[in-house]
Amino acid sequence: SDVGSQKDRVVTEEEWLEKWEMGNIGFHKEEGHPLLQKYLAVLLNGRNGLRIFFPLCGKAVEMKWLADMGHSVVGVEISEQAVKEFFSEHGLPYCEEPVPEISGAKMFQSTSGNISLYCCSIYDLSSSIVGKFDGVWDRGALVAVNPCDRQRYASLMISLVEKNSSYLLVTVSYDPNKHKGPPFYVPESEIKSLFG
Repeated sequence: SDVGSQKDRVVTEEEWLEKWEMGNIGFHKEEGHPLLQKYLAVLLNGRNGLRIFFPLCGKAVEMKWLADMGHSVVGVEISEQAVKEFFSEHGLPYCEEPVPEISGAKMFQSTSGNISLYCCSIYDLSSSIVGKFDGVWDRGALVAVNPCDRQRYASLMISLVEKNSSYLLVTVSYDPNKHKGPPFYVPESEIKSLFG
């Protein structure tokens, strides 16, 4: 394996929450991600009104962009601060409700109904709770997931997508012996073994 010293690295939920609290969110892109714009046609595949999933969504501006195009956006994020910042930074009114199936989880939904963000661990979600998706924009999730959890993550993601869905995945390439992550290095061979 060429993942160097990263395979045993674990970042806790508390560490992610602390990143948000401290404003240590270099992974957030204010302008949106250029690769989504470049490959938008691949994600949409000529279809309108899709259900698009944002795993570990943070406060990604692309959620509003896709919702404004008429798509239904669902995200999941451990940080309630990130979720609330998303709605306030876009001036979107929302309501907040508990998720009965997940202890302590909340769902924040825009009053327009086209953006629903779950505040909980991604591993608490299932298709019986969130349904299935026509598209996934995985900009920073797989590379943020602890290496030991990748198989669990990939299995969950596969269970959440429709048969004809599009899955856009962004990874980063670097020498994993020189950076402990996250973002973690995920070699292409591993992506193929995880997702087929």
